Parts: sequence; C-alpha cells; structure tokens
Amino acid sequence: MASYEQYLQFMYTLLEKSHQPEIELSEITELVADIGMSSLEVMEFIEQIEDEFDISIPLNLLPGISTIGQLAACLPGLQD
Repeated sequence: MASYEQYLQFMYTLLEKSHQPEIELSEITELVADIGMSSLEVMEFIEQIEDEFDISIPLNLLPGISTIGQLAACLPGLQD
C-alpha cells in the first residue's frame, strides 16, 4: 500500500520528465494553472498513476482537485 509521500514522489518524477524545469514542484503546484497541463495531459497523468499503483481514480474526484498535493491526498483511500 503506497503512502501519500510515495504518491507525491512518483508524481514529481513524472512531471519533472515532461515539463519545464524552471517550475518548482511542490504540494501546492497546480496542474493546470502552474504547469499548464491540458485536459488530455491531466488524463494521461492520471492513467500513469493508476497503472503504477494499480488503482482506479474515479473521474468524479477530478473537478475538486487542482494541486499535486490534493491529488496525492485522495489516492491512499482508493487502495484495496
């Protein structure tokens, strides 16, 4: 079972590979406003997290999530 910190580290690793290095990633970094992810990029990002941790993230959670920390916080509750 992955922890909040493990989710954060995985997300930081993915985002560092695919986005501008001048953006400092933290729990309050916004996926769309700060990083500039498109809706397609957000969905691909979610899919990578689901595949890595073998979880399913319900789409109805996504409208209330804007930051890396908010996303990481909801993930531990989705594990079996």
